[in-house]
Amino acid sequence: MMEAEEARIDRWFSDRADLTIETACARVYLTGDIAYKVKKRVDLGYLDYSTLGLRHWALERELRFNRAAASDIYRSVLKLTKSPEGYVLNGPGEAVEYVLEMRRFDETAVLAARPWAVDGPLADALGREVAGLHAKAEPRPQGGGGLALKFTIDSNAKLLRALKPRLGADLVEAVVAATEAEFSKRKALLDARQVAGFARHCHADLHLGNILLENGRPILFDCIEFNDVLSDIDVQYDLAFLLMDLDFRRRRDAAVRVLSAYLDQASRDEAEGLYEGLSALPLMMSVRAGVRAHVQAHSGDDAAAIAYLKAALEHLAPIPPSLTAVGGLSGTGKSSFARLIAPGLGAAPGAVVLRTDEIRKRLVGVDHLEALAAPYYAATPSSEVYDLLFQEAHSLIRAGRAVVLDATFIDPELRQHAEALARGAGVDFRGVWLEAPEDVLERRISGRLSDASDATADTLKLQLARDIGLLTWAKVDATGPVTDSAEAWVAHVRP
Repeated sequence: MMEAEEARIDRWFSDRADLTIETACARVYLTGDIAYKVKKRVDLGYLDYSTLGLRHWALERELRFNRAAASDIYRSVLKLTKSPEGYVLNGPGEAVEYVLEMRRFDETAVLAARPWAVDGPLADALGREVAGLHAKAEPRPQGGGGLALKFTIDSNAKLLRALKPRLGADLVEAVVAATEAEFSKRKALLDARQVAGFARHCHADLHLGNILLENGRPILFDCIEFNDVLSDIDVQYDLAFLLMDLDFRRRRDAAVRVLSAYLDQASRDEAEGLYEGLSALPLMMSVRAGVRAHVQAHSGDDAAAIAYLKAALEHLAPIPPSLTAVGGLSGTGKSSFARLIAPGLGAAPGAVVLRTDEIRKRLVGVDHLEALAAPYYAATPSSEVYDLLFQEAHSLIRAGRAVVLDATFIDPELRQHAEALARGAGVDFRGVWLEAPEDVLERRISGRLSDASDATADTLKLQLARDIGLLTWAKVDATGPVTDSAEAWVAHVRP
């Protein structure tokens, strides 16, 4: 039962609020353009808000941590005091409670309420936003590693086993056993990533319910502040929550674009060990699904909990990697084609797309959308770009990830290199060559906006004059809508 003082404070805020939102550990009172958040006086084991001092500590941390990504939302921590007339915000005297003041936002603009809104550009922006935050996050050498993930794995096992009568003993035990087996295989890698500096202070609750879309920009809010074991983690485990959530909501297309954009952005700062760590991504996504399973069960939604458990099990039996290369002249729609086929290839959330256009921008040291003048292309030889393309593809395949290469591949030796890479790695290879009439290509190039490619009509003319040599890859007519050609190709190669 709510304590008398807490009940009076709740009533005081509720009388002034347009709407009250209640969670397991807090109440948020919406009034006008302001949101006031008050922590509940609870001790849930993994968080403790049972004393005024602990609630004050938690709110100060919540304010400080969330300002890294949502400074415009989180304003200040206020004290609630008493006067003869009643409660007063920031009044004189000692605090009887502490309150976090935030800017109110449109709750329907949270992505959990509109997962369909995560289109390609937004998914790309999300991946790069998370990578940017991770690059700036404070190192936590004592966090991450096998120990941190095992804490959650053991917690999941305990909580899920208590729910076996509702969720099914066989399913729960299958998830627990498969998770333990996969963890034993990946523990050394997790510990190595900890030593390499991938353990940092992270958001730690990065699902669609904590991502706001405002003015076309994703804003990450409501990070975990109450338990350092849960927030001082491997950056990839932080990302895994977003990937799992999108995948579970049948938005694998968005999830794989988030992953590809994240890797392109993060590789500017994290060259060593970034791709190798993806061997642990299936385990991390599975653990995140396990967390959501017991959360949903404790919220009374057993059907959703069971669905999350089945997803957790599927993540631990990933599809083997493969290599697909998509070539063609500028304007054939290679990037769109690659992104459309990626979700159906390899382990969830799909194949990582590597683009020579983005790699070139990385090598020069400019933003992926910044236009490069001709001298930059001359200063960055094509051989250097392709060398890095093949190097990253090899690392990804070794980590169990399917890969789609997006490049012109006009040079027959480069096509042969791609095929040899797949043979050497022992994975299936598919080569795709997109074709379309010259006037179609010119029209597409002239209408291109906000893309990493800097190809022009003159670039196309130079390509048309080149001899592409013997072409053994599957030819695909790219004259019509790219969705049609991509769907036709997927239907042809699907077993």
